[in-house]
Amino acid sequence: MSGAALGLEIVFVFFLALFLLHRYGDFKKQHRLVIIATLLAWYLCFLIVFILPLDVSTTIYNRCKLAVNSSPAETNGSFVTLAPSKQKCFKPWSYIPNGIMPIFWRVVYWTSQFLTWILLPFMQSYARSGGFSITGKIKTALIENAIYYGTYLLIFGAFLIYVAVNPKFNLQWNQLQTIGIAAANTWGLFLLVLLLGYGLVEIPRSHWNGAKRGYLLMKTYFKAAKLMTEKADAEENLEDIMEEVRKVSESIKYNHPLRKCVDTILKKCPTEYQERMGRNMDDYEDFDERQNSYPSEKSLVKLHKQVIYSVQRHRRTQVQWQILLEQAFYLEDVAKNETSATRQFVHTFQSQEPENKIIQYFYTPTIEWYWECLLRPWFYRVLAVVLATFSVIVVWSECTFFSTRPVLSLFAVFIQLAEKTYNYIYIEMACFLTIFFLSICVYSTVFRIRVFNYYYLASHHQTDAYSLLFSGMLFCRLTPPLCLNFLGLTHMDATISHRDAQPTAYTSIMGSMKVLSFIADGFYIYYPMLVVILCIATYFSLGTRCLNLLGFQQFMGDSEMTSDLIDEGKELIRREKRKRQRQEEGENRRREWKERYGNREDSTRNRVVHTEQKESSFSETNTNRTLSKYTRTNGRTERDRIELLQDAEPLDFNADSINDDPLESDSGRFRHIKSPNLV
Repeated sequence: MSGAALGLEIVFVFFLALFLLHRYGDFKKQHRLVIIATLLAWYLCFLIVFILPLDVSTTIYNRCKLAVNSSPAETNGSFVTLAPSKQKCFKPWSYIPNGIMPIFWRVVYWTSQFLTWILLPFMQSYARSGGFSITGKIKTALIENAIYYGTYLLIFGAFLIYVAVNPKFNLQWNQLQTIGIAAANTWGLFLLVLLLGYGLVEIPRSHWNGAKRGYLLMKTYFKAAKLMTEKADAEENLEDIMEEVRKVSESIKYNHPLRKCVDTILKKCPTEYQERMGRNMDDYEDFDERQNSYPSEKSLVKLHKQVIYSVQRHRRTQVQWQILLEQAFYLEDVAKNETSATRQFVHTFQSQEPENKIIQYFYTPTIEWYWECLLRPWFYRVLAVVLATFSVIVVWSECTFFSTRPVLSLFAVFIQLAEKTYNYIYIEMACFLTIFFLSICVYSTVFRIRVFNYYYLASHHQTDAYSLLFSGMLFCRLTPPLCLNFLGLTHMDATISHRDAQPTAYTSIMGSMKVLSFIADGFYIYYPMLVVILCIATYFSLGTRCLNLLGFQQFMGDSEMTSDLIDEGKELIRREKRKRQRQEEGENRRREWKERYGNREDSTRNRVVHTEQKESSFSETNTNRTLSKYTRTNGRTERDRIELLQDAEPLDFNADSINDDPLESDSGRFRHIKSPNLV
């Protein structure tokens, strides 16, 4: 079993990251490099979270071996107290051999840092660029990131100059590496506490409110009103952009040097707009170089960027509107079925997607009624209480983890109790639940936050490339300080526990933070206490109230604006419900008509077709006879008319205005009359 647990978790985490990325990204439409970079970033961050408990159990076993093999004279008092007998020091089932974990952590950590500080910011600018060639996109990305990279180089250069000039400092490469890691972790910890303070309160509260049917329905109405406004704005913006594209497409003709750029823009437009523009184009008209009204390549790049953004936003709002409608209809069905005497769940509309037969067999209408109307609210309440308990433990431990005598951090108490009995299963489960809960609080906040329309993770494959890459950057910057904070809460970090014990492999690659004592002994210890203030602010919804005052409508029960938006959303949902009911009634009538008169219509249609075939064959015979008769008659009449014209005296007309041969003139007129039928 040596290393088997590590291999299983590596494979499991990969498929987990792939599943989440498939839910938010679009593998068919988005660039492969964007998918690969985001998948790698998510995968590495999730991998750190899942592998760290194995590192803790392996470290505890290595400490046990070191304590057993050491003499009492070579150990201090606290370490001898923790040293067990040889019978208790047994190898855990998930033991990872020495030398593997340091290399593993070094590769994972530095790869994630390369992604978050160098590659992903560059790919963000590349993805949002409106250039028409790879070279143009790379140039735009380098220009946009020049300030970003230049700021870091300036700070690092100033620090190196200060160290070189000051004789008190004699830093080596390892110390410089540790300072760089400390700077990155400090930035990540600053953001980590902000997100953690929000998640510790909002996650239990969202599950508690999930048990309130009326609350969820009112919030859905509120979302519907806001989304309809955003949807209308996206449609209007798309219409304006498409009008600009139409003007550019009409002005730049087929033989213009920039026509390839216009064709590239047209390919990004929706299909209906492409067909509309194609009908109004005249590709056979040449362009005039003397005209100066043609747009420049730079303006086309800007227009290309606007088209990509507007089309993505329009598609996202359309999909989200349909999803929100289904959610609102379902919540209304739950509210109606709560008072059902038959205790069978009845849907107003059938699901548009085909359901699995296995799910239909087990998840019957009766089971659905008991789950949705009775069990689910209680399940959400119990889960909310459990999550709230975890949140209280985390807040308490964040405020007291620096205390080693006595040990006040509850997570450290749990791990040390298990360490005395060397119950590795309990150690790994306790570590996994702790870091998993911390990760859920932080990562869920990353998935929930929205920075206007620049960063927004939308499910059902509606997240753009910029937001995917930005989420990968955030994960790579938040995960290392999150793991260090977890090791501090459990006193597995020697900097916190002040124990002369073997560190974990993850801590060893971070280096000793004693190089920067003001960070190791100050910021890392006391800054996490701010999570208490952030939790209080989140509990009283101070951020929501501030955004509401600034004009950003937020869901607040005691706000007049919220009530107006709820009423507006309720009316929108009622209108869409009536529309769908009329559509289903029309489809049902057509289906009933087809089932009732379908066979009769088929037999009648067959008889009509057979009769038409007979009539057509008879009419073709008569037509051929008539045509032959009239052809001979018309030929004789034509010859008589030509002879009369030849015998007539010539009139005094201009030779240019009349044809000399009346046969050619008449035959030409005959051809002119017959040509539409021939075409």
